[in-house]
Amino acid sequence: MSEALLEVRHLKKYFPITAGLLNRTVGHVKAVDNISLTIRPGETFGLVGESGSGKSTVGRTILRLHDKTDGEVRFKGISVHDLSKTEMNKLRPQMQLIFQDPYSSLNPRIRIGDAIGEALLDHGLAAKEDIPGYVMEVMESCGLSAYHYNRFPHEFSGGQRQRIGIARALALRPEFIIADEPVSALDVSIQAQIINLFQKLQHTKGLTYLFISHDLSVVEHLCNRIGVMYLGSMMETAPRDELFLRPLHPYTKALLSAIPVPIPKLKRERIVLKGDIPSPANPPSGCKFHTRCPYAVAQCKEETPEFRQAGNDHYVACHLV
Repeated sequence: MSEALLEVRHLKKYFPITAGLLNRTVGHVKAVDNISLTIRPGETFGLVGESGSGKSTVGRTILRLHDKTDGEVRFKGISVHDLSKTEMNKLRPQMQLIFQDPYSSLNPRIRIGDAIGEALLDHGLAAKEDIPGYVMEVMESCGLSAYHYNRFPHEFSGGQRQRIGIARALALRPEFIIADEPVSALDVSIQAQIINLFQKLQHTKGLTYLFISHDLSVVEHLCNRIGVMYLGSMMETAPRDELFLRPLHPYTKALLSAIPVPIPKLKRERIVLKGDIPSPANPPSGCKFHTRCPYAVAQCKEETPEFRQAGNDHYVACHLV
């Protein structure tokens, strides 16, 4: 087994809740609460869960777009949150982010070629005269043409804009990319093209991905290992095939039961969760899922389950397993 490229240990990110004229802190939103995961070189780790489970906050805290509250993030053995601002700027080209909505991250007044190449200048990775030729090569590798170089963001379709977002990340020659819901806003046919592009780039450039999504069908197709989050905590992690064939946590089973069956004659028991997700500002005691779990017992309400091994590279946080 290869050494980890990224190690996240007991990561927490709490956002303060303030009130009153003096803006005193009266509580915290526990967006990420004691998350641990490991990503190995060349693999794609899928992070799934309902909206509000803290998936995007995990990605942004890993990249230090948010400061951590507690825990540790190590990239290639380097503690990311212990670096100075100058040291972090040197590391950033190796760790890139692809946004869900690329249009919101593009300046509508800047041509696409300049938008892709501007980070190269900021980090001093290329001379100004060399940038156009290099950017066109990157654009071509992402399915864009050279004549797109001088166009503005509003002239592109949603799928093309996502290719631009991928090209912007790829231009800095990163080793690790966090893709935050990169295909959720696209048509199904375009989703397939972008997923195939991710796989092609991983194969040709040796990339490692953290792929954040709520679509388990996409995650099943693209990812090697999968982590399931609920209300800021990790419920289960396992290799893809293991998770889909032998889910252990009741929440994972409920998510998998919602995947559409391709053959109508095949029937799958649908598990419908009752109630709403509790507020991360006031999470339940014990297991956070016990308020919606059909199998909860008294222990689930009182004790937080340990995240422990339940098979080969299969971990789960559940008293019932």
